[in-house]
Amino acid sequence: MKRLRSCNSTPHAFRHATAVHLISAGVDVTVIRSWLGHVSLDTTNHYARANLETKRKALEKVAVPTTPAGQPSWKRDASVLAWLDTL
Repeated sequence: MKRLRSCNSTPHAFRHATAVHLISAGVDVTVIRSWLGHVSLDTTNHYARANLETKRKALEKVAVPTTPAGQPSWKRDASVLAWLDTL
């Protein structure tokens, strides 16, 4: 088992990891901003870059679109298709 003393970790690395985990846990970014002592939300948003787990959770929340069988309405409308061809 690797000892913490032998790691090249910095206080900033712990701070960053904590902020990323809080974001992943769904804690509001304004709460994290206050906790970290940032003046600007722009600084805190750096930690909000979605990791793979956050992206997976977001995709799970998205409902599968319910469309009737067949083509979407815009594909059945010849005038829309003609207009798209002019673009």
